[in-house]
Amino acid sequence: MNTKVYLDELVKTYETKEFIKDDPVQFPHRFSKEEDIEIAAFLASIFAYGKREVFISRLNVLFEKMNNMPHDFVLSFSEDNHILDDFDYRFSVGIDIVQIVLILKTLYANGESLESLFKYGWEKHHNVKDMLICAVDYFYSRVTLPVTKGFYHLLPNPAKNSACKRLNMFLRWMIRGGAVDLGLWHFLPASELLIPLDVHVAKISRKLGLLTRTQNDYKALIELMQSLKNFDADDPVKYDFAMFGYGVNN
Repeated sequence: MNTKVYLDELVKTYETKEFIKDDPVQFPHRFSKEEDIEIAAFLASIFAYGKREVFISRLNVLFEKMNNMPHDFVLSFSEDNHILDDFDYRFSVGIDIVQIVLILKTLYANGESLESLFKYGWEKHHNVKDMLICAVDYFYSRVTLPVTKGFYHLLPNPAKNSACKRLNMFLRWMIRGGAVDLGLWHFLPASELLIPLDVHVAKISRKLGLLTRTQNDYKALIELMQSLKNFDADDPVKYDFAMFGYGVNN
């Protein structure tokens, strides 16, 4: 069996609703209102690092603090509300989360949204990396609190040639349709998405001969995407499910 056929079979096996319950994509799937979905997806994606069971547990706590109404919580939030002060996860502490929520409040209170923010970046640049730089710059330019390095860890700078695994996962959720991804945004074609490149995906890609670069950076991501586009030019990031499946099977 050649590599493409094998990976396509893995996609069919793992891109199912059963995948959702153990993945951070479970959080946006809990909601039906579009604003709730995109805020939940954004928060779930930026916290998705480290041990899966640990960050999922912390995200459950975060959404409980939000009364499982992320959009309403964001719009009504103020610095006088101290409910997030004791929330932390690894490098990030309460003030970092408070700052992100306050910036989201500014965005939504002005009649904009995460969709309009990313769409603006895409229409300005027609390039995913520059779109991500534009979106992250929006957050960086609105910092008013004495945040820690944990704020910047949650929103790493794409201009530093990071593979931006978590933001690309967020985009996969919001752009792709199917049994797992949400497919709410339509301004960006799935063919332009970039696979969420983490250590796991990079290791498997090298083992399968899809990636030769040894660093897990933006250049490695572009090299891998060229390989995946040879398998499916219209929907290359579907192979994220195949990488997951390969890891499970091996």
